[in-house]
Amino acid sequence: MKEARTQTERRVPRAPRPGAALAALAAAQFTVMLATSVVNVALPEIRAGVGLSDTGTTWVVNAYGLAFGALLLAGGRAADLLGRRPVLVAGLGLFVAGSVAAGLATGPGLLIAARATQGLAAAAVAPAALALAMSQYPSHAGRGKALGVWGAVSGAGGAGGVLLGGLLTQAGGWPWIFHSVALGAILVLVAVLILVPDAARPEPGRFDLLGTVTVTLALTCLVWGLTSARGTGWADARVLGALGAAALLLVAFAVIERRRPYALIPPGLLATGRVAAGNLLMALLGSVWIALFFFLPLYQQQVLGSGPLATGLGQLPLACANMLGAALAPRISRRLGVPATVTGALLTEAAGLLWLGRISAHGSYAADLLGPSLLVGLGLSVAFVQLTALAVDGVPRQDAGLAGGLVNTTRQVGGAIGLAALATLAGSVTAHAHQPAPEALTSGYRTAFLVSAAVLAATALLALLLTRRTRPAPRPVEAPGPAEPWQDRATDRSSVV
Repeated sequence: MKEARTQTERRVPRAPRPGAALAALAAAQFTVMLATSVVNVALPEIRAGVGLSDTGTTWVVNAYGLAFGALLLAGGRAADLLGRRPVLVAGLGLFVAGSVAAGLATGPGLLIAARATQGLAAAAVAPAALALAMSQYPSHAGRGKALGVWGAVSGAGGAGGVLLGGLLTQAGGWPWIFHSVALGAILVLVAVLILVPDAARPEPGRFDLLGTVTVTLALTCLVWGLTSARGTGWADARVLGALGAAALLLVAFAVIERRRPYALIPPGLLATGRVAAGNLLMALLGSVWIALFFFLPLYQQQVLGSGPLATGLGQLPLACANMLGAALAPRISRRLGVPATVTGALLTEAAGLLWLGRISAHGSYAADLLGPSLLVGLGLSVAFVQLTALAVDGVPRQDAGLAGGLVNTTRQVGGAIGLAALATLAGSVTAHAHQPAPEALTSGYRTAFLVSAAVLAATALLALLLTRRTRPAPRPVEAPGPAEPWQDRATDRSSVV
């Protein structure tokens, strides 16, 4: 009997542990976030290497963000209907191809197209990975730990991109930025194939093609208009045309969705108020988040005179603070409750940005950046973990990928809006400063950081109101089956993790 049982155990492979699966999925999220900022430090070298114009240089960054932000909802819905693991694997494969093409690019067109391909792939990877990660942890305590890991790698990805970009640009040249990302994505793909189980079958339903095309075009026009405004100004006819088209398409999308039996965004998805609150607050946080990793390297290089390597190493304290905050976020939330945790985290980050508003043209990294970077990293990570938890709380299993796509969309679109507005504001202040270049640039950056601090302070007040008023949804009546965290809606009022 014992021998027969041993043989049976040998024939049945052990399921991968949730921790190992989470590590592979978190690595996928880290890769996506890394690609957002990895080119920032290397832009001068990339421009010289492939002959980019001023506009083309901007689109090395914008092409990735545009494709990523515009296609996230479609990627999330595809993950629900086609299977989250297959969509994740396909997205990682496409990400590898886009990264290799970017590293081999010899002209502007190919490089920008390759960056757009990376963004398209990221739009499939991010929501599928988040949905799979949540499915590994049915309990609220386990989900809190998983979201802590998610917050750590998401924030560290942004800072790590600046660090890796600086190291590789100085050591081997800008193509190695993309080659290393491709190698990392290959390793992540192998880990996903080995460690992440394909337990959940695709959800029943049909793809809302009309709604998907409409909202994708709307987000494309919106993100394109906002990112273009940084270079051409808000009064440019093409910018105004793009923003007007985005508004009309979003209205059309709202009308279409009210009449679709398989709507891309089901009306019940936002019914609890917690999902809506999480997404609104995440958009406001994103408006400051992405701009932060844009302005910090510029100040270090253009004002303090740091090289790519020193600029990248300067992000390490922020990344470490981010990982520490993400690890502590579930414990803080259980002790203080969601309203106090989110509000305190946003105010902590606002305090760090207010401190950055005191930077000097003749300052130093230790005096001007180290302290505020620690505050920003701590506040950013705790806020991200809690807002992600709100944005996926109580979501039915069949909409898990869509919920992941939605919260990533709000962060990306919020980031595009914030970066466009803050870059335009900083440029305007610099242009009218009538000071030597370092002082003029510093004036622009100070203004951007101070406005960012004001935005986060207002967001903290809004968070205090919204998180106190929202309620978890009642548990739905569904057919018996294996429980997933998306189905467990009996969340305690004081904590979602």
